Amino acid sequence: MDPMQYLAHISEDGQRIQTVREHLTGAAQRAAAFGAAFGCGEQAYFAGLLHDIGKYSDAFQRRIRGGKKPVDHSTAGAQEMSRRRQAPAAYAIAGHHSGLPDGGGKSDTAAVPTLQGRMKKEIDPCGAWQDEIDLPPDPPVPEQMRQKRLGQAFYTRMLFSCLVDADFLDTEAFMCETPPPRGGGAGMEELLRRLKARIADWFPPKNELNARRCAILQACLDKGAAAQRGLYSLTVPTGGGKTVSSLAFALSMAAARGMDRVIYVIPYTSIIEQNASVFSDFLGAENVLEHHSSVEYQVDESADPEAYRKALATENWDMPVVVTTAVQFFESLFANRSSRCRKLHSLANSVIIFDEAQNLPLPYLRPCTAAIAQLVQHYRAAAVLCTATQPALQDLFDDLAPGLSIQEICPDLSQQVLAFRRTTLQNLGERGEEEIGSALADTRRVLCVVNRRKTAQELYKTLPREGSYCLTTLLCPAHRARLLAEIRQRLRDGLPCRVVSTSLIEAGVDVDFPAVYREMAGLDSILQAAGRCNREGKRPLEQSPVYIFRLKGQRIPEMIQTNVSATESVLQHFEDPASPEAIEAYFRFLRKLRGSKALDEKGILDGFEHDMEGRVFPFAMAAERFRLIESPAVTVYLPREEGEALIARLREGGRSRSLFRQLGRYGVPVYPDHLKRLQAAGAVQQLDEEVWILTDLRCYDEHTGLTMDVETGAAIMI
Repeated sequence: MDPMQYLAHISEDGQRIQTVREHLTGAAQRAAAFGAAFGCGEQAYFAGLLHDIGKYSDAFQRRIRGGKKPVDHSTAGAQEMSRRRQAPAAYAIAGHHSGLPDGGGKSDTAAVPTLQGRMKKEIDPCGAWQDEIDLPPDPPVPEQMRQKRLGQAFYTRMLFSCLVDADFLDTEAFMCETPPPRGGGAGMEELLRRLKARIADWFPPKNELNARRCAILQACLDKGAAAQRGLYSLTVPTGGGKTVSSLAFALSMAAARGMDRVIYVIPYTSIIEQNASVFSDFLGAENVLEHHSSVEYQVDESADPEAYRKALATENWDMPVVVTTAVQFFESLFANRSSRCRKLHSLANSVIIFDEAQNLPLPYLRPCTAAIAQLVQHYRAAAVLCTATQPALQDLFDDLAPGLSIQEICPDLSQQVLAFRRTTLQNLGERGEEEIGSALADTRRVLCVVNRRKTAQELYKTLPREGSYCLTTLLCPAHRARLLAEIRQRLRDGLPCRVVSTSLIEAGVDVDFPAVYREMAGLDSILQAAGRCNREGKRPLEQSPVYIFRLKGQRIPEMIQTNVSATESVLQHFEDPASPEAIEAYFRFLRKLRGSKALDEKGILDGFEHDMEGRVFPFAMAAERFRLIESPAVTVYLPREEGEALIARLREGGRSRSLFRQLGRYGVPVYPDHLKRLQAAGAVQQLDEEVWILTDLRCYDEHTGLTMDVETGAAIMI
């Protein structure tokens, strides 16, 4: 090994070397290719060339040749970029291992882990880089940096994504003698061809309902082929074929505009699995990546090559079609860690579908809306807000991104709403629990959706045992899936089927009841429940009632009180609460009731525009605050069926992600008060800070789940 060579990496067998110059050049070229997707290839190339110049120090060269002392090799490049007034690259280089730092303040010392602190840090000399690296002229200020601070921060994070992915890939390419199976998959034109081949026999449609669906589908194909990148809404009434129509629009636009991929953002894993299955069937499973907490791919070379390729693709979304959760998508957009941000550059030049857009979280609605606007206005993306109940976001876009208008894709929306109407809404007002239970018992096939898990269990107890079901998150997912399969089969066979459920059944669960009862809630939830009634339009409207009711003597849960107030306002002022006008009024009134501060509860936007606790560009602090799911619940695992063996592995010390994902099928979320009752009854055991095991199996029933009534050591059986 030549002592005069400056080394960046040595292979694991010690037989091959990569020089710093080779690594910097390779990473720069990859970063430039990523940055070119949003017009910033020059800046990305520059950042790649300087990101590891700290490896030219004698201290690092001793370290890579066997020394034990850790060496900071990121600060040198950040300081050089700062001297050149390339602030985004300075942030990106400073954080390419440890994560984007907060900007901090001028008073920060070298001991403070902010960018200001890093600029004052004394580092080992590394001037030899100037002899080996030929720098091009400093790149011009990109258009994205002429925005307000939020836009500048967004650009910095996208540049960071280009750099960290390029760094990982170049290092991986050197370290692996056999190139890992990255990339691949069909192009957008080929995927569009496959889609058209699969839907060809849908035309001409066989009946009036299918004719309506096909008209929407054709409109999406035509609009996608002709439209420019931009912000769109696709408002398709329940039963209108939203999933395939949105895919048709996305692939048509991507093929026509030379775009790189289609990304689906979905609020619930249950819908993700359902949609990903449809996309895989239509386009080929090799072209579709599911990325969420409930799916796992093998991550070693001994695995099935296709599974290994998908495991690698979860790192940077290098696949034609990506299906992910809103949590994964938006938390990544406001993250600062390299592992979370690595994939962000893949959003550029993509069509992004936000399915069930009404579920964008209100406490983070302004940051989420701002992020969507950034992607559309500055990163050559197209965004589609896809739902049956549009959340009326134009006023927010007007405020955050003036000039960005939402364009509706669905033709003759008001006519489509009327054509797909399959139910009649009736407001029953206040009713007693016994009265509702009696009505359900007297109906052969009926769904009742309530707001509380305990209410669902209590109503279930009043129903005939044959063909009655209780669906809540108090059931573990394995048992919920089993009961849903039974429910669907009984509905197909025309057998008695009475279901009491919480709102979980509204999340894209494909069931069809002749009648539905819905406890008073947000209008979007009520209309989602209505979508489980007369789903296929086989019965007349008047024979397909959806009853809205309040439970006598029961307060509305605090978390949905404003939703209920907005619903009641709509019911008072609109004859047809399912009309587009009523839905728009509902969302506008809901946001008015909440107030503007409630739409950015953690002050994310203000924190970037006006500093967060005195820190300019608070990347790390904002990442810590931006958590879409902040539940106080803990999971209690059940030693039932396959869960018994999995828990045995936990007791033996197993703590792998794979184990917890498998165990998730036998887990129940439990809130603090409920957990205290279980503890007092001696029904649970805590293995460690985050792991609880149900030890008294009398507290769990596979038909109703974990009992809420825990008073003594003997649980009340249901």
